[in-house]
Amino acid sequence: MVGALGSSERAALRQLARNELPRLYALARRLGGVDPEDLVQESLLRACRSFSSLRDLQAGPKWLTTILTNTWRDWLRKDLREPDEVPVEEDGPFSLYHIIEEEDPFPYSDTLHVDVLGAFSEHDVREVLHRVPPRYRVALVLRYIEGYSATEVAEMLERPPGTVMSQLHRARQRFEREMWSYAGESGLLAGATAGERPSRGQVGS
Repeated sequence: MVGALGSSERAALRQLARNELPRLYALARRLGGVDPEDLVQESLLRACRSFSSLRDLQAGPKWLTTILTNTWRDWLRKDLREPDEVPVEEDGPFSLYHIIEEEDPFPYSDTLHVDVLGAFSEHDVREVLHRVPPRYRVALVLRYIEGYSATEVAEMLERPPGTVMSQLHRARQRFEREMWSYAGESGLLAGATAGERPSRGQVGS
């Protein structure tokens, strides 16, 4: 497909792909559910086919992100048959920060939230992300890891802005819930057990 482009277009596409490849691969890993190398390769092939639609090379990173995200969504719809709606508040609203404050795991710390969140490595964060339903995970990754605005996320996902804002709110709650659960399962919070909240004094004792 690259051969169908002019020499200047080929050079521009290759440079763009070379610059963005590490970020695209990291994005593919965070989205999960498919092989990240296959996802990146298919996304770049699609980029080759539609490169003429890119009017501004400065917008290239966002353009590639949109292509990769839509490719990922296409694959999930085909292979996983993701439902249109996924309930995420089975047990009611959840705030990790409120739970931490209530349980007071670090009673002498002035950096309470940092102490807890700092225990999570990149691998841990990715594992927690993969527990969030795909519909909400993609919005979470694009907004808070890739750094796009909610309006940009809505545009990239072709969803109404209000829908994206609602999904981001639910995604944050689900992510916090899964962080707490994962911390207990993996031993990141001493004394916590899977699916349970530690009582006062258990964590960090």
